[in-house]
Amino acid sequence: MNTERPIAEANPEDGFIESPNNWSMEDMTFILFGATGDLAQRKLFPALYNLYLDGKLPDTVSIIGLGRKYASDEAFQSKVEKALCAYSRRSVDPSNLQEFLAKFRYFTFDATIEESYVNLLKLVEAREKELGIPENRLFYLSVAPSLVDIITSNLHASGLDKNKGWKRLVIEKPFGRDVETARQLNDKLLETFHDNEIYRIDHYLGKPMVQSLNTLILANPVLDSLLDQKLISNVQITASEIVGVETRADYYDKAGAIRDMVQNHLLQLVMMTALYLPENLTDNKIQTKKTEILASLRTIRKEEAHQHVVRGQYEAGEIHDAPVTGYKEEPGVEASSKNDTYFAARLAIDHPSWEGIPFYIRTGKRMNKKSTQIVVEFKHKMVDSDRLKGTSPNLLVLEISPNESISLRVNLKEASGNQFKPVWIDFSTSSENQPEAYELLLFDAILGDSTFFAHWREVELSWEWIEPLLNAYEEDLLPLHGYRAGSTGPEAAEELLQQKQHKWW
Repeated sequence: MNTERPIAEANPEDGFIESPNNWSMEDMTFILFGATGDLAQRKLFPALYNLYLDGKLPDTVSIIGLGRKYASDEAFQSKVEKALCAYSRRSVDPSNLQEFLAKFRYFTFDATIEESYVNLLKLVEAREKELGIPENRLFYLSVAPSLVDIITSNLHASGLDKNKGWKRLVIEKPFGRDVETARQLNDKLLETFHDNEIYRIDHYLGKPMVQSLNTLILANPVLDSLLDQKLISNVQITASEIVGVETRADYYDKAGAIRDMVQNHLLQLVMMTALYLPENLTDNKIQTKKTEILASLRTIRKEEAHQHVVRGQYEAGEIHDAPVTGYKEEPGVEASSKNDTYFAARLAIDHPSWEGIPFYIRTGKRMNKKSTQIVVEFKHKMVDSDRLKGTSPNLLVLEISPNESISLRVNLKEASGNQFKPVWIDFSTSSENQPEAYELLLFDAILGDSTFFAHWREVELSWEWIEPLLNAYEEDLLPLHGYRAGSTGPEAAEELLQQKQHKWW
């Protein structure tokens, strides 16, 4: 990763980000709500440790983890160490482990009790005085959505947000359940924080390939020539998983694929793809252009949703030759559930760069493989000639995860005959020791660079686009198709593309 990242400053005129030439880090307090949860163990502690190894934490940082159950500082530090051993992308180095763990303190905390915040402030101030840290405070909320407004209100009431330095709030999705609840939550947050102090995490924006889109064309002029509006047939974005609902039924059965994946992750990938492929942008224009793209996304009216959208739910099948149950048989799921575990749609972007070029998006659980990728299909000249038998459309594939690669599919004539066959030219990046998404995003939050976070207007526009589809769900205007676990999804999704003589790649 390029360490020459700028520290961001707020532009008071539009609330967006401008980046000076050099970045710097200030000593700070990192307050983690939900420090005993799964996200902290699997992602946040390893991310902080790898930033520490790379010299990307401030020289002096106080990390205070909050949880409901009592634990001593030593017990909490031991828990952090176990998380590093289990999930860090790099092995734990005994020579510096204790120095890293010494940055952590634990505080027994109940988010619903006002006195907890008063006592937390005392600990924060005591550590700031002990370590000589200025009053720079980053609040990370890895908590249930119902606690977000309670916590932010009490941060203000207790004076935790009345520090003399900077303050930042990092929050995880979901950001509301619909456009109205998202607006209510945002209004509540704005009572305590300015908009440019709120960092809404979408970990897809932290994936290295996604962050590299802004330099892909700039550094490769040949791609600039390829990605011409007149040459592109369609764009496909897929985020498929082989896992089922697992232990998340309580949340997922109320959210479904449309809220869990589409409103945030997939629409962010649509924005990032549509943003970069036609033009090169500097960091300080990204959020403005993303909003422009999303505002250009053509609304799908609820009465017409069945023409453009396919929803599905997985049934019993096989994953890697092992039998798996259907969604309705999963623990915690009602037998009558009509929740969607699959979503596909055809999108139109009414923007000069993408006029007439459909975007197809799909996501699903219990699919045949785990993959997140962007595929650009180029127009194919159908020539009735024996000399061009077997030719297929050229494809540009950007693999985002689990591996990172760029592939180009071309047609190559077989040496022993007149038939052509598709051949892949692959440019793979080793995923070994690549920074994790949370490392990149935490580093940006520490610097105050919100380039790769979801801005409020993007969140609002995405909910506005989703709203008619949610209404179509509620009014039973969209059928729920079954699909076998281990497949590529419902047959109706294939038919959706066949309407325009396209196919999923």
